[in-house]
Amino acid sequence: MPVAATIPAPGLADVEAARERIAGIVEHTAMTASASLTEQCGVPVLLKLEHRQVTGSFKLRGAANAVALLPETDRSRGVVAASTGNHGRALAQAARRHGIRAVICMSRLVPENKLAEIRRLGAEVRIVGSSQDEAQEEVDRLVAQEGMVMVPPFDHADIIAGQGTIGLEIVEQAPDTEMILVPLSGGGLAAGIAVAARALKPSIRVIGITMRRGAAMKASLDAGRPVQVREYPSLADSLGGGIGLDNRLTFAMCRALLDEVVLLDEAEIAEGIRHLYRHESEIAEGAGAVGVAALLSGRVRPQGPVVAVISGRNIDMELHRRIVCGENPFGEEAP
Repeated sequence: MPVAATIPAPGLADVEAARERIAGIVEHTAMTASASLTEQCGVPVLLKLEHRQVTGSFKLRGAANAVALLPETDRSRGVVAASTGNHGRALAQAARRHGIRAVICMSRLVPENKLAEIRRLGAEVRIVGSSQDEAQEEVDRLVAQEGMVMVPPFDHADIIAGQGTIGLEIVEQAPDTEMILVPLSGGGLAAGIAVAARALKPSIRVIGITMRRGAAMKASLDAGRPVQVREYPSLADSLGGGIGLDNRLTFAMCRALLDEVVLLDEAEIAEGIRHLYRHESEIAEGAGAVGVAALLSGRVRPQGPVVAVISGRNIDMELHRRIVCGENPFGEEAP
């Protein structure tokens, strides 16, 4: 399927090369059957456990691939990125492995537990503004004034190829899969999984799942171009942030490769978190639980075997306790 982008989009060969490159750095994560969801949905439901990566999310795949491909001259300048938390942690881990300086720029909406883990890995954290777009301004300054190398969280061919290795694993582990439910934010994960899975199995459907509050990719797809959105607190905080008005790859790839985008409210996301804990014995952050939430809410009704990608576990444990006990900290709808 052709993808209209201003630079070449990664394809299956790039994803397969990424898999070889990051082998031994990332986990080939397990796929488990969910008895409870299978019973409820009436079709086989499998969970792809990406939250079991050492950094607690899938993001290590893309960051490890991108950093491994940097020339030595670029590594010596240090790497910088804007992040809602998980990419920052993954980039910090990859930079530490190679002995590279890393600066992670984030907004005030990023939870403290994610900041602490990035600092623990030796990266410098800079808090800028109340949105990822504002944090990106600091990234741009560091690139222009200090010569650092930007490794963006999603709109980068090497990042997309790294995330796409999940798509390879899904099709190999569960070849009968008819649908993949993918958390959707900037689109690196969704685009990567879709380009790999569809190359191996063209009939597979890939559905992007995101929160109703501040869903930048959905708003952009609806508008036919990248647009800015206001960011709100959400249980799916990792799905916040814009896609960049100068988006080069993921907007076009998601427009071409995703079959549908589904929006969830905060109560539905909370129920996904609860279900994973109570019925699957898994701790997931809000973004990691959206696929399960889409099935529980009935917003997605698969007709055959479906895989939900559990993308991350980096949730504040006190917040997790409150959710499991029945609270919904952010209410039902955006202001």
